[in-house]
Amino acid sequence: MNLYNRIVLADAISEGPESKTAHKPLRLKTFLMILVMIVTGPLGNVLLGKGMKHVGAVVTWPPSQLLHTAFKVFASTSIWLGISSLILFFVSYMLVLSWADYSFVQPASSLAYGVVALLGYLMLGETVSPLRWVGIAIICLGVFVISHTAPRTTSKKTARQI
Repeated sequence: MNLYNRIVLADAISEGPESKTAHKPLRLKTFLMILVMIVTGPLGNVLLGKGMKHVGAVVTWPPSQLLHTAFKVFASTSIWLGISSLILFFVSYMLVLSWADYSFVQPASSLAYGVVALLGYLMLGETVSPLRWVGIAIICLGVFVISHTAPRTTSKKTARQI
């Protein structure tokens, strides 16, 4: 039995029966950062996609054409906004992972699928079929179920040992 298993076992033995079912509710900051993740990830990707559609197809040969395309890419406001949005997503994702378990954060961030469909419809003019909306609703229902579980299942002592 390694050290990690002994610590987890010791934590489980030392906890009372009430601590196995009760959990601390998520803090407002965790919900807000998950909301930031849900919005900024898809928004960044849509802005990058919109910017690249505006730039056009990337031609790699001759090298002068590739350089010209690179200048067009880095002169695009949509691309810079997309990059900024994805950086904000990444920072909020790291923060949330420091506050809650990955097995909680990842499913909760799946609400972004709904934002992807909405942004695709509104910003890119894509058609979203009723069947896709039903699928997104099922994902959101799963997120609702996940949100009623403990956001952190490891103690601070155990988390520091890992």
